[in-house]
Amino acid sequence: MESANNTKLGFFKSGTPWVWLNAGAVSISIIMVVGLLLLIAARGLGHFWPKTIYEFDYVDRGNQIVLIGEKAKSETVPAKQLKEAGIVFDSDKEFIQRTLLKTGNRDVYGFDFKLMVKPNELDVRIPKDAIVFERTEWGNFYGFLKGIKQDGMLVSGIDESQLWDELQARIDRVDKLRARIHKIEKNEIGAVNYKIENLRLEERRVELRGESDPEEIAEINNERNALNQEYDVLKAELDQLYVEIKRDSVVMEVMTGQQTELNLATIIKTTRPNQMNLLEKIARYFVNFKDFILDDPREANTEGGIFPAIFGTVMMVLLMSVIVTPFGVVAAIYLREYAKQGFVTRLVRISVNNLAGVPSIVYGVFGLGFFVYYLGGNIDQLFFPEALPAPTFGSGGILWASLTLALLTLPVVIVATEEGLARIPRSIREGSLALGATKAETLWRTIIPMASPAMMTGLILAVARAAGEVAPLMLVGAVKLAPSLPVDLNAPFIHLERKFMHLGFHIYDVGFQSPNVEAARPLVYATALILVLVIIFLNISAIYIRNHLREKYRTMEH
Repeated sequence: MESANNTKLGFFKSGTPWVWLNAGAVSISIIMVVGLLLLIAARGLGHFWPKTIYEFDYVDRGNQIVLIGEKAKSETVPAKQLKEAGIVFDSDKEFIQRTLLKTGNRDVYGFDFKLMVKPNELDVRIPKDAIVFERTEWGNFYGFLKGIKQDGMLVSGIDESQLWDELQARIDRVDKLRARIHKIEKNEIGAVNYKIENLRLEERRVELRGESDPEEIAEINNERNALNQEYDVLKAELDQLYVEIKRDSVVMEVMTGQQTELNLATIIKTTRPNQMNLLEKIARYFVNFKDFILDDPREANTEGGIFPAIFGTVMMVLLMSVIVTPFGVVAAIYLREYAKQGFVTRLVRISVNNLAGVPSIVYGVFGLGFFVYYLGGNIDQLFFPEALPAPTFGSGGILWASLTLALLTLPVVIVATEEGLARIPRSIREGSLALGATKAETLWRTIIPMASPAMMTGLILAVARAAGEVAPLMLVGAVKLAPSLPVDLNAPFIHLERKFMHLGFHIYDVGFQSPNVEAARPLVYATALILVLVIIFLNISAIYIRNHLREKYRTMEH
């Protein structure tokens, strides 16, 4: 008996149970993280798959109607719950299947989702000729093609079997016109307006100096006149393009039996998912996903893509990294290598550790008050008085957002760098000094290279936290929709004063501020997945650099 007790006691003293306990905890954590990512991926990535279009004969409040659309969600709920919600159906079953049907055509019906219950479904069909239009406004359109109009007149001589091919040819024409319009509006007219605005500011700058050089004023006026003439030419071409793009329209029949006319200028994509085979659906899936990554958002962010948000997030994190790394490393080197280790140094370390626990919104308030209002306002007074009262740097922008997040993540970099410096053996410092190197040379050539993996660890932690922050960004520069990226072809090419879009803020806006919750829900999951992937990509890049530095300086430790 005593031997058995000793055996059990020895088993616990060996630490084996704690090893298994830790291994189990790590395994459960990994399973939870992977499960969460799979859930987000399944809910988000499924949105881009071309879904089957169904046609239902359905009883709604005693009336038989026809419903056309794609199944957005199906679930089984208690029959009592449906009856309490006022839904009438004839069934004695305890649980009833209900389906949320995306009917689209919000401009025609006043709604684009319809809730159905299984007992009221009389018949279901899969119409081969059903068409889905993705539009610039009012969401998706579902219906049947009945005719094509040109300049308001129905095009004759087209057989019903040829309507689809004719529609595709005219959609291709509209796509080319839309691309030219986008180029003129965003690039050519945008560049002209940018130059005109700079001339206005230059003229205002001359007025503020109190100088009235006739030659300088005449030169500004000549440049303005030339730009105005260039603008008039582009505007005339743009007006003509808008006339041409609105030439064609289609006549569509919807589920109520009525016919409605759609201008092709509002149609971005057109598909017949019920006639697609598997390979065609896979190809369309990747096209939809590519457009989601590369396009601009539409319809209050509930449609279109998220490219400006991806660009803004990556650029902000890179700026933050460039700012926080030197400041954090210098502060850590001073505290570890130069500062006298006493009460004041311990107090500073305690303060740094406490700063890591301050709520992020507090940093946002500080960034708004100090960076935006005080620092940015004074910069405007000193360097951009001609633009006042319109602020240049005295308003939220990507620079102030990056500085705010750099301040938020600074404690992480300081602590990680200090720990890396503390792990370097004292003998290495003494050996370097004994060979005649100064303290600065020892730091620069020996200590800092050996501590660089720890510095990269701090940067990895900083990137992981900063990329997902939203609360402070709402105060210092992130917006719902930024018409211009912080980088373009207009000098000085990088515009740090501009507002920007951020994936985290985009998720918040689409998920909680959207006027169409059901349509926006899949985009919340898809955007969240992209945000996770962006953070993983940034972290993997930093981890690769850290591992490279670790291997490079490993021999210095021996």
